[in-house]
Amino acid sequence: MTLLPVPATAIIVVAAGSGTRLGADAPKALVGIDEHSVLRHALDQVFQAAPAQVIVVAPAGHEGDAESELRAAAGDRVELGRVVTGGATRQQSVAAGLRALWGDVETVLVHDAARPLTPAAQIDAVAQAVTDDRGVLPALPVVNTLKRVSGSAVVEAVDRSELVAAQTPQGFPRALLEKAYALALDSGAEYTDDAALYAAAGHPVVHIPGSPVAFKITVPADLERARRLLSPERGSTTVGRVGIGTDVHAFGGEGDLWLAGLQWPGETALSGHSDGDAVAHAIVDALLGAAGLGDIGEHFGTAHPEYAGAHGDVFLARTRELLADAGFGIGNVSVQFQGNRPRFSGRRAEAERVLSAALGGAPVSVTATTTDGLGFSGRGDGISAMAVAMVVPLV
Repeated sequence: MTLLPVPATAIIVVAAGSGTRLGADAPKALVGIDEHSVLRHALDQVFQAAPAQVIVVAPAGHEGDAESELRAAAGDRVELGRVVTGGATRQQSVAAGLRALWGDVETVLVHDAARPLTPAAQIDAVAQAVTDDRGVLPALPVVNTLKRVSGSAVVEAVDRSELVAAQTPQGFPRALLEKAYALALDSGAEYTDDAALYAAAGHPVVHIPGSPVAFKITVPADLERARRLLSPERGSTTVGRVGIGTDVHAFGGEGDLWLAGLQWPGETALSGHSDGDAVAHAIVDALLGAAGLGDIGEHFGTAHPEYAGAHGDVFLARTRELLADAGFGIGNVSVQFQGNRPRFSGRRAEAERVLSAALGGAPVSVTATTTDGLGFSGRGDGISAMAVAMVVPLV
């Protein structure tokens, strides 16, 4: 038997949830995704990360099942793992995990087993970002439009630039996390996650980039999403996929022109169901086609009145969401539009930045050309665009 060095990091895998909203007849972590359970997939990634003490917090009465999953995933690291019994709340379950820490552990990660596809690289990144006083959580930008409501009334829009969607694992210096848990126990306060508990004790928390595949399994649709991502048919795609998109809009809309994600004051607008941004729409079509998700009409056409008048960045952000749900990230995009106006070269870099930001930072290049007076765009009737996009599997 190989003797493993005692690690300075531990990861508490919280697997004690009941899974009521999942509608399963077993605890959520023990529900099967494919031939393996939610917990097994989570532990596979945990044990692919850097060596750490691994504490699985199991539902009462299911400790043996959790032990079997731990041993199957651990391989030659089995001596680093153990199972403890969870409590009535998540906070109590984490506290049980904290009591099982080895004396040499200095950094503690707390991870939801219900995020079974969280990549090992994300686990390592969180562990590396923890400092002596700072907690860390992975997060993704919020891309949906958010509204504050009162009953059935919509009160106002919420600035999503100030918001992120938190994921796990969340990492902390052990000593401060244990003190924060003691304070929470004394006060009787319950928190939605460990970062909130840690921050309530007066300690700083920062965020690092998360992963689209680190989503939480809560309802049956989440389970189906995980199954799609892990399906053998999808797993055979190990390289990027390419899609082509085109769009054409005639001049004649109301207000200013919107093109390539930018407003062009004084230029005649393009007509269309939304803002008529042919460049953005061609990109959407190329991305959807590459991922095998249909076309722009299916997702944003006249059957979807919520997108009437919407600008291209809304389409692009939603398309990025659709791709992530299907297990794809965006490799890069190249798009060219044909038209006599507007004069584009002076704003090319600005357009590329705006389009890239809407796609989560994916590289975007935009070119423009005229057709020497030939055809629809050459006569000045409108603008046409063609895009090529590559998407890549996330797992």
